[in-house]
Amino acid sequence: MLDLFQASKPLRGLCLRTAFQRRELACTVVVGGFFGSEGKGKVVAYLALRDKPSIVARGGVGPNAGHTIVHSGHEYRLRQIPSGFTSKDSRLLIGAGVLVDPDVFFREIEITETQGRLGVDNQCAIVEPRHVEREREDAHLMQVVKSSGTGVGPCMEDRVKRIAKLAKDHSELVPYLTDVAEEIHTALDAGRPILVEGTQGTFLSLYHGTYPHCTVKDVTASSICGDVGIGPTKVDDVIVVFKSIVTRSSPAGPLPGELSERDVPEKGWQETTTVTRKPRRIAPFDLEMAKRAVRLNGATQVVVTKLDGLYPSCSGLRSYEKLPSNARQFLDSLEAEVKVPVTLIGTGPDELDMIDRTLC
Repeated sequence: MLDLFQASKPLRGLCLRTAFQRRELACTVVVGGFFGSEGKGKVVAYLALRDKPSIVARGGVGPNAGHTIVHSGHEYRLRQIPSGFTSKDSRLLIGAGVLVDPDVFFREIEITETQGRLGVDNQCAIVEPRHVEREREDAHLMQVVKSSGTGVGPCMEDRVKRIAKLAKDHSELVPYLTDVAEEIHTALDAGRPILVEGTQGTFLSLYHGTYPHCTVKDVTASSICGDVGIGPTKVDDVIVVFKSIVTRSSPAGPLPGELSERDVPEKGWQETTTVTRKPRRIAPFDLEMAKRAVRLNGATQVVVTKLDGLYPSCSGLRSYEKLPSNARQFLDSLEAEVKVPVTLIGTGPDELDMIDRTLC
């Protein structure tokens, strides 16, 4: 791991308003920069509250990815519904590239109270009980790949074979069916802002990740856009989310610099997964991975979450000026290396535990 604390000239000053002029953004895409679990859900929830987008659309794989949001004192662990449900007036859409498990979908409608705001693309493939059974009976998926057992692998296999059931064929989903791409482009043509939420992380990509220990498709920004029907010229900003440490939910696959089970508690970095509730594997921040993720996603902004995990004195802070000097040096060095501004900094579990350097 490179030393992030080496002396380097920060890319930006304390406030980004002058150097990074805020504008009315039409389309913003949020993706993970490591192996997932970077805090994308928290970031999307915050951006939805801040910007009140017309639409929040979810791309990515499906119910194998969980996003945790702490909103109004309540914790939500979502696997299907966009984390931007926090914006009460935003339309919530699930793109055609996303696999949908109806049981998970309807359960999340109840806990988020989002009935009437949700739309599912007609061409979403449906995860059926047979897919879950097939995955859990597959020794290679469960013992080698260490799959989450949510059925997305077999469902995607059926989709590739053109035998998967689609949302338009599922009677209970009929009230929610829509053309997600058409809705998004209608909003864009009217100048209304769109927020797109990715799932998993850059290095779980089928193409750019740690194959075979990866997910079932590409999950970089380009593919997330494809999932919801947006072409590259329609995107204004790509936000890549990093956590102050690197975590990996799967017990399989490489994790450079991985800490031993003994060292993790000593640092206070213990975490559990959103979907399986198992301990996450932990490693220190990896600058080389961060630089590659910025390139692969075409990032225009970077977010760093859980800074309070690396620097406990940062907990709950919402002002950059109040950060301790070592935390500011970490952020400045990161900016200088990846050559993209760090615009948001997470300092706690609540979606509002955020330092927003574009608001000065």
